[in-house]
Order: sequence, then C-alpha cells, then structure tokens
Amino acid sequence: QVQLVESGGGLVQAGGSLRLSCTLSGRTLSRYNMGWFRQAPGKERESVAAITWDNARSYADSVKGRFTISRDNAKNAVYLQMNVLKPEDTAAYFCAAKEPTTARAAPYDYWGQGTQVTVSS
Repeated sequence: QVQLVESGGGLVQAGGSLRLSCTLSGRTLSRYNMGWFRQAPGKERESVAAITWDNARSYADSVKGRFTISRDNAKNAVYLQMNVLKPEDTAAYFCAAKEPTTARAAPYDYWGQGTQVTVSS
C-alpha cells in the first residue's frame, strides 16, 4: 500500500527558508516521478515543482530560482528546498507520486495529506 507523508512545514518570515520532506512507503521510490503542489485558501491546487525518476527537474515560473526539488532514493524521499520565501508562498504543500508506467500527462497516482507553510510579511 503506497503512502506519502510530508513534513517540514511551519511559520517563517519573508525572506526565510524551509525544507519540505516527503517519504514514500509501500514501494520503492527510485523509478517514480515525483512532484510538489500547493493550494492556498480560495485558490486551486497548482504545480510547484517536479522531478522525474532520472532526475529531470521542472518548476513553476513563480518559484523558479528560489525553490529546488531533489530526491534521495536511498531514503525513499523527495525534498523541496524553499528559499527567499514570500507571503504569496503561503499554502498547504502536497507531495505527489506517479508510478513508472503512468503517462507523464496523466494525473498523479498518489498524494500526501499536506504540510502547511505560512510566510509572514
């Protein structure tokens, strides 16, 4: 049974940093495509960053240059390093996993329950 658990959220001041962690259990993460999403109050969930099984990375324009997604397959984990945080980054952040056989354009297969990031001005 696949489960994703996020951690690392919290309250920070603008300009500060946080590192979010996501651990996958039940399966080996190494060949999964992984992503981070966020949802702010009153807004739809949006993609923040993604990393493929072979370490190709992509970012939303709003976070490019500030956020870095990475993975540690030995720990079955994916991370989101968030620097120069802004109040508009405030949201619930969700980790997602896509099985190796799922098409890249298809929805993610598994989701974590989220970790809250709040950035004060």
